[in-house]
Amino acid sequence: MNSNYVVIMAGGVGSRFWPASRTSFPKQFLDILGIGKTLLQQTYERFDGICPRENIFIVTNESYRDLIKEQLPSIQDHQILGEPMMRNTAPCIAYACSKIFKIDPKAQIVVAPADHLILKEDQFKEIILNALELAAKEDYLITLGIVPSRPDTGYGYIQYNESLKQDSAFKVKTFTEKPNLELATTFLKSGDFLWNAGIFIWSAESILKSFEANLPDMIDLFREGKAFLNTPKETEFIKGIYSQCTNISIDYGILEKAQNVYVIPSNFGWSDLGTWGSVYELKEKDSKGNVVLGDQKIILKDSSDCIVSMPSDKIVVLYGLHNYIVVESNNSLLICPKNQEQEIKALVNEVKEGFGKNYV
Repeated sequence: MNSNYVVIMAGGVGSRFWPASRTSFPKQFLDILGIGKTLLQQTYERFDGICPRENIFIVTNESYRDLIKEQLPSIQDHQILGEPMMRNTAPCIAYACSKIFKIDPKAQIVVAPADHLILKEDQFKEIILNALELAAKEDYLITLGIVPSRPDTGYGYIQYNESLKQDSAFKVKTFTEKPNLELATTFLKSGDFLWNAGIFIWSAESILKSFEANLPDMIDLFREGKAFLNTPKETEFIKGIYSQCTNISIDYGILEKAQNVYVIPSNFGWSDLGTWGSVYELKEKDSKGNVVLGDQKIILKDSSDCIVSMPSDKIVVLYGLHNYIVVESNNSLLICPKNQEQEIKALVNEVKEGFGKNYV
């Protein structure tokens, strides 16, 4: 277990959770579900028993460093990898895995987002530990795929080859980004497609070798500064090279090209918590299908299937409202049909253009 490491990606801004999630305080630092722990804290604790806590690294925007130290008091400064700018998942993974490889060339690494929900944590740990064992003995890039329950158009899909299996993992055939409803329905019926959970397991050696093959210019930048990693000069070095890294996801940059990608079909109560609607699906509802988050003074009259989150010092009356998101936070109010929630990201851009970045 001492050669197991975890990289938690915590640099996103969570714009689809506006107005609660802001650039200065994004959703991974919020207690979105109202359970007394933020999404980051839940993710960090989830890896107890998978690796020592000193082997957990958080990759985030440099501006969130103090937030992480506040929410995870046991974390050490060298375990927080500050990105000077947003550059998608491939650069942050190249950074973290290069740093860990220098510490332990025999490392096996789990890479996971900070803002996902996992309800069946015992099953999750079992799958992760099995995947780490497989990554230690095989040159595989392993991803976790969620057995789909519906033809969801908000997720990427992974197709696997049922005849090519190693332990519990199957060789990946294709990746498909967010299909339309017709295609998603076809995927569901076929039985060999999974939702892409964005959780990866590999050895440090295997992923760096794949960077060399598929994103050589990027990994060369980190290799040139190998002497600075895990030293006081690391931050200055990263600031100097990050703008030269291609803005690309690990899926596009590596996984869609590599021939050694395997997927483990999984069912551990996963949600990416990408939207207010995903929170609505998870929370307990009243007799009319409404979800009220937190301790709020709300009267719902002839209203159904709404999700409402308001400041506790306000009285709110909803009359005749059906299938809506109603959220007030940070002096901003959002009222949006649930079936149009994918438009929130675009609306946030309009707010920024119209009223300035202080409101987003």
